[in-house]
Amino acid sequence: MAVKLVAKPGEVEFPKGMEGVIANESRKSYVNGLEGKLYYEGITIQDLAEHSSFEETFFLLLYDRLPTADELAILKHRMTQYRNLPNEVYELIESVSAGYLAKPMSVMRTAVSMTALFDEAAEEETEAAFEREAIKITSRMATIVAAINRVREGKPIVQPRADLSHAANFLYMMRGEEPDEFDTKVMDVILVLHADHGCNASTFATLVVTSTLADMYSAVVGGISALKGPLHGGANQRVMKMLNEIGSADNVENWLADAVAKKKKIMGFGHRVYKAMDPRAVILHGYAKEVTKRAGTEDWLVMAEKIEKFMIEKLGQKGIWPNVDFFSGVVMSSMGIDDELFTPIFAVSRAAGWTAHALEQRKDNRIYRPRFVYVGPATQEYVPIDER
Repeated sequence: MAVKLVAKPGEVEFPKGMEGVIANESRKSYVNGLEGKLYYEGITIQDLAEHSSFEETFFLLLYDRLPTADELAILKHRMTQYRNLPNEVYELIESVSAGYLAKPMSVMRTAVSMTALFDEAAEEETEAAFEREAIKITSRMATIVAAINRVREGKPIVQPRADLSHAANFLYMMRGEEPDEFDTKVMDVILVLHADHGCNASTFATLVVTSTLADMYSAVVGGISALKGPLHGGANQRVMKMLNEIGSADNVENWLADAVAKKKKIMGFGHRVYKAMDPRAVILHGYAKEVTKRAGTEDWLVMAEKIEKFMIEKLGQKGIWPNVDFFSGVVMSSMGIDDELFTPIFAVSRAAGWTAHALEQRKDNRIYRPRFVYVGPATQEYVPIDER
């Protein structure tokens, strides 16, 4: 069927933002938006959050199956080998993060790109090299974000430890002290929940770059750059801004009524795919109860629950439900994490999905090349500059 590629503005109908357009096949994850379900390789996100770990989930996404105990031990060892950064990258982070000079996502994007310059195998075109870079980048993203956090706080950078899990080491590098078992589990769950999510904007950006046969670092930088945009990342940061603006549970109903009357967007609600409750939000809501109790931040959770009740009653029938960002902000803020680090932490997790999709793309690659409908003038004469 021929597609009209030259037309008047608005003459040709097409899905804006490529909504619903099939870009490719993938095994990695499936979002059932109508029923509020998420699967990685057919395994429910609830099972993975409860029973798995970030490292095991990363293996699942990379290799399309769960590992044996020996295979998981090997992956964990490989990840610990790559945790450290070149000194030049640490120096970059120190120079641009001190005094809140640059935004963490901007620093992260540049640091990942710079890391490639010190990787002699970054341009190697073999399957083993692509796999190695996927593991290396996913491991180092946590070190980059932790270093950014320490410098912003005016504290010395903490070097990674090889004896800790990915989640525990990440919190250790962020805080300068080893986390307890509960905080480690919460961070591990956060990383598992955000590891992949279908063909979202940052994953698609990663695939477009990969399809040109650019190196893995370039592809991941593409993903980071897409996630940096406020229509993709940062909603949980704006949830906390909303809660702080409301101030107390007593103000929730009046604030919401005013916001709805003014057609103001309520952050943390609604999703491009989900038309039911985001299962990740349910999981984080459960953890939020204990996290806020331990931190003495129950007021945030009380406000969040009142907002959730109001919004479900008013807009649930329209398919507007809480998404993962609604409770993730409460959880991470209660863990003492600066809200400027929320989106970088998202990227620390999503690196697993980005790199897994990049490897999948390379197995049966074709460069992405969609078309535009041309709506400009059919022809026109060139006018010399002195006659204009």
